[in-house]
Amino acid sequence: MKISVLGCGRWGGLIGWYLNETGHDVLVWGRREMSDIEQLKKARTNGLVTFEEKVILTDDIERALSYSEVVVISISSQALRGFLEENSHRTKLRKKVIILCMKGLEESTGKRLSQIVNETLAPESSPVAWVGPGHVQDITNGVPTCMVIDSEDERLKVRLAGELSSNLIKLYVGVDMIGNEIGAAAKNVIGIGAGVLDGLGHDSLKGVLMARGAKEISKLILAQGGNPASAYGLAHLGDYQATLFSAHGNNRKFGELLVKNKKFDKLCEGVSTTNALTRLGEILGVDLPICESIRSIIEKKRGPEAILSGMFPSGGEFEF
Repeated sequence: MKISVLGCGRWGGLIGWYLNETGHDVLVWGRREMSDIEQLKKARTNGLVTFEEKVILTDDIERALSYSEVVVISISSQALRGFLEENSHRTKLRKKVIILCMKGLEESTGKRLSQIVNETLAPESSPVAWVGPGHVQDITNGVPTCMVIDSEDERLKVRLAGELSSNLIKLYVGVDMIGNEIGAAAKNVIGIGAGVLDGLGHDSLKGVLMARGAKEISKLILAQGGNPASAYGLAHLGDYQATLFSAHGNNRKFGELLVKNKKFDKLCEGVSTTNALTRLGEILGVDLPICESIRSIIEKKRGPEAILSGMFPSGGEFEF
């Protein structure tokens, strides 16, 4: 299968590398003024993955869209709407199978990424979400993982899960687009909370955070019309180990450095997702104490010790 990967950052690079390794013909695109695509074309590596010569690297969006019928998008979640609006006039993009290898919600609206695709390209399009646990460093070293392919198009997701799956990344067919998208985005917020606990020396509370966090997100999924059980699947709870415990996790590291008053200079999708989730909670009338507490510490409205009482309030019952 021919596949175009739009985005040459850490995760986009990994997806391009993986698809080539599993026998597909791959083109990787990056915007010249906003990425290291020129250096990537010269060195064939971004420091994490190295591309074989047969992988096409380009900054020409027309070439990228003409190359294949399947387009993987892996850019910042907050940049998705602008990118699609910029290229929505291209008939080629409107007719493609679009796979979103991203985990986030639009900060200003709280909308899921598939909703943004439908709004900017075509209401009848059926974008695909490819989500679940994994770190570039582990996957490139041969450590296997399991992920989810989901879409409103039943036949499409079954076909893609079969064609893109391997022993390295085993892909399962999702059954809840709403729950998998929200869950995948929200795990980054819980990851920031885990980093806060690490920074405070309270890592023993991570188990409590996992239990309460999954329950909190399940309520939001239900309020959006999804299956609350999806919070306990691969896209959310199944991604906790990689997000809450791994040294490679950007969101966990951000939270740890935040409470230590140190700067984190990498992309942390969980920050904007925290704002999106709390906005959704307000709109839908869903109480999200963990998300609210994490937002408070990001905005430095409360000290980290005070945050613990918000994340883990006293009394009450824990419902399943």
